[in-house]
Amino acid sequence: MRVLFGLALSLASAPALSAQQVLTPERLLRLHRVSAPAVSPDGHQLVYGVRTIDVAANSGNTDLFLLPTAGGTAIRLTDTPGSESGARWRPDGRKIGFLTARSGSMQLWEIDPDGANPRQVTNVDGGIGNFRYAPTGAHVSFTRAVKLDRTATEVYPDLPKAQARILDQLMYRHWDAWRDYTYSHLFVAEYRDGTIGAPVDVMPGERWDTPLPPFGGVEQIAWRPDGRAIAYTAKKLTGAAAAASTNADVYLYDLTTRTTANLSAPNPGYDVEPVFAPNGRSLAWLSMARDGYEADRNRLFVRDLAAGRTWEATAGFDGDAHGPTWGANSRTVYFTSETEATVQLFAADVTTPGVRRITSGDHNSTAVAVARQGRAPVLVAGRQAMAAPTDLYRVDPATGTAVPLTRVNDAVLAGVALGRVERRIVPATDGAPIHTWVIYPPGFDPARRYPTILYAQGGPQSAVSQFFSYRWNFQALAANGYIVVAPNRRGVPGFGQAFKEQISGDWGGQAMRDLLSAIDDVAREPYVDRSRMGAVGASFGGYSVFWLAGHHEGRFRTFIAHDGVFNLESMYGATEELFFPTFDLQGPYWQQPTPPSYAAFSPHRFVDKWDTPMLVIHGELDFRVPVTEGMQAFTALQLKGIESRLLYFPTEGHWVLSPQNSLLWHRVFYDWLGRYLQRPGS
Repeated sequence: MRVLFGLALSLASAPALSAQQVLTPERLLRLHRVSAPAVSPDGHQLVYGVRTIDVAANSGNTDLFLLPTAGGTAIRLTDTPGSESGARWRPDGRKIGFLTARSGSMQLWEIDPDGANPRQVTNVDGGIGNFRYAPTGAHVSFTRAVKLDRTATEVYPDLPKAQARILDQLMYRHWDAWRDYTYSHLFVAEYRDGTIGAPVDVMPGERWDTPLPPFGGVEQIAWRPDGRAIAYTAKKLTGAAAAASTNADVYLYDLTTRTTANLSAPNPGYDVEPVFAPNGRSLAWLSMARDGYEADRNRLFVRDLAAGRTWEATAGFDGDAHGPTWGANSRTVYFTSETEATVQLFAADVTTPGVRRITSGDHNSTAVAVARQGRAPVLVAGRQAMAAPTDLYRVDPATGTAVPLTRVNDAVLAGVALGRVERRIVPATDGAPIHTWVIYPPGFDPARRYPTILYAQGGPQSAVSQFFSYRWNFQALAANGYIVVAPNRRGVPGFGQAFKEQISGDWGGQAMRDLLSAIDDVAREPYVDRSRMGAVGASFGGYSVFWLAGHHEGRFRTFIAHDGVFNLESMYGATEELFFPTFDLQGPYWQQPTPPSYAAFSPHRFVDKWDTPMLVIHGELDFRVPVTEGMQAFTALQLKGIESRLLYFPTEGHWVLSPQNSLLWHRVFYDWLGRYLQRPGS
């Protein structure tokens, strides 16, 4: 094996293509990344961001572009060293607002629609986030960090050099960050032609956040069309209750009375992403019924604000709703949903039962926005596939016809050979159909025999859809000469709620049998070299790799586990959102009787059967699956004398986000696979 530009190429197995003709990790990082569009008030234009990565600088930069919704040539609006994000049109259409840190901290700036006359609007100490214009143009809203808790040195001011945390309750850290003694609060301020008044804290003294950390964004905040009230999402719980519960609610703050009402109080699960109908009479949001279950069916709820009546607009739809957006008629809500290993656009009429599917095909739809041209509604949405990074499309909601508006990566991908992607239906051990993606190397020759990789998906309730990943990229993996087998095993969305829920309490059961069924089915093909198969995965996929290492019965020659769960008991005691393992493992390990998952499905209990080389990858700042999980696995491998390596990232969390760390990840990843899978008989 030789390594060329970080791409492991096998002279024996890979197609006759050079690194310049396939999707290398370096080329992967050169791809431009398109953000969600914001449509102008008249519906004729849209603004969007394009992010580029500078590997040498180890950073990225996002600039804004303008494009007619009818299609045409994009105009660059910004070209600065500092990124611009969160672009929004001022309601009169005369300005575009965005967030940038070009003045030293993240603040609201505005430009003309042609990019001229940049002007800073806010100068808030510490910076702001998640800004929105009120639909009337008379106010703006934003979030900012409010310090309410004392540090150890503030408690003991005579010890200014002490370095410690004094902790009295849970949720002291979350995903990749420690609680920093502040809380993200929502503020509103009067606005007039680029000038704001004194901001008012909508949540004075409250020790919780909006949006929900760490992934919630401006989609969890919405102005009522009359500009007199603003809705936001918060989980108003602290300590152990916050760690154990998903009970987030939608709150409505009245600017005149400065009072707040809980609009979703009766529901004990997640209530998030409020969106007002254009006529202001209805409010929609996403709702999960059960407290403590983060993967419950995501329903679309609608509330008649005058009558106080609330109902589900997706009743009878056996799928999840994401990213709701109202149509101009105030009757239709557009959203995305996973279905059969893809993500498609759907529409619900809130006045009559039923959900209508808009798009079809082997792709994922993302970030839908509504525009109008003439009397017919027009949608603008992102679209991606395993062989195509995200671009923006104009979609006819009546027919589902999609026309590309952007082609931001045509130049980077010009002349690059991509592998064929095939959908394969594999029968599971219980007869259920397992939708499996098989990705073939560029230049695939069925007369040859190829090393083959089983990809184990994370989540666990996360589909192997037509996503385009910048780390677990199937085309880059196939470009190394591997056939990739990526099954939608039990537990993923898109195949009904019962299919998704089956995995809870059964991590090492049917889901693992589904993975083995998929690789066994593909391995029967004459072009698969069964002596050169490996399994890889991250998060729950990393758990799957640890599990398979003790149960694969000689199928695989090597494994790679990234941020995987190794010991269910130690993970439960060190993770942060305790509602997740409590639900999926059916309780804590000290509960009596002890839930069977801990004895039956914890990979560490089967290390005695481990005998296969493994690369373990973990980030220090991964607080969801703490780094000691990877360290325990590596220790076991080393003490058993199994060929193994630990790739440790001290500054990364559950994901590898730094560009140079990403390239390092790829190089170590492909080097490890190449050692064991690239040469026949190796």
